Amino acid sequence: MKRTILRVALGLAGFLVVALAAVLIYVSTALPNVGPPPDLTVEGTPEQVERGKYLANNVMLCMDCHGKRQWAEFGGPPEEGTLGMGGEVFPREAGFPGHFVAPNITPAALADWTDGEIFRAITTGVSKDGRALFNVMPYQSYAKLDREDIEAVIAYLRTVSPVENKTAPSEFDFPVNFIINTIPQPASFAPRPDPSDQLAYGKYLVTAGACYDCHTNQEKGTFVGEPFAGGMNFPLPDGSVVTSANITPDPTTGIGNWTESQFVTRFKQYADSSYVSPTIAAGDFQTFMPWTMYAGMTETDLKAMFAYLKSLEPVDNEVEIFASSLED
Repeated sequence: MKRTILRVALGLAGFLVVALAAVLIYVSTALPNVGPPPDLTVEGTPEQVERGKYLANNVMLCMDCHGKRQWAEFGGPPEEGTLGMGGEVFPREAGFPGHFVAPNITPAALADWTDGEIFRAITTGVSKDGRALFNVMPYQSYAKLDREDIEAVIAYLRTVSPVENKTAPSEFDFPVNFIINTIPQPASFAPRPDPSDQLAYGKYLVTAGACYDCHTNQEKGTFVGEPFAGGMNFPLPDGSVVTSANITPDPTTGIGNWTESQFVTRFKQYADSSYVSPTIAAGDFQTFMPWTMYAGMTETDLKAMFAYLKSLEPVDNEVEIFASSLED
């Protein structure tokens, strides 16, 4: 009897091992499966390029993660000549399940990519060679945008000054190195709402800006906090830590008592011609929020975003925005 039970147990264990191996082989070889890149040629009209420049620099902030920021200045403004060169690191120390490096997206690196391959990468998180990209790039948000806006970004990327900069490959921890292949899904595009529909237009812009991703707490790439209630930590080069703010309309811990004018001014003050980014010493108050880039948004767009954020469910979540170290 004991031998029979042992044989059954061993057989079951063997079956589970084989089944698990089969699943891992399938996930690592057959996925991601979002289909081939579209047969796409972006015209690259001046209007497209201008729209793409606005989105990539002031709304979607492609040039934030894919550039170099000057952390010796408040807000870490982009360093001239580094736009699109890649190299920003999202490390394990910041709670990511691996060591992720933003790649070079200037023409120096994308010259052999088709417009369709760039389009697929932005909207489904699948690279030219079929690899899944980690969703620190919020492609799941970009997948909900208007196709024309994605094409505009591609048109702009083709015009960026090429920068020769070979970035290190990203590293995925187990089991994310397998799970990552299951995340990409086909995009579900939607037309950009007319600005006259302020709430719908504001939601579109908040989606394009991936505000949810930074203002919702995450652990190892998984959202664990209340939407838009803040709480995600961003370690800075000097060891300080910035925590994303609560941007729900809670009157005590969020933006419930903010006026539209206060919200717009908070952004546009960094666009004033007289503004100079203050120098920041180690341990001084700093922010991860790229204010100088968001400052380029139009007042119409900022007002729409504010209207949408004010329509959210308030969440009472007190956040300590800055600490000079994790131990503080």
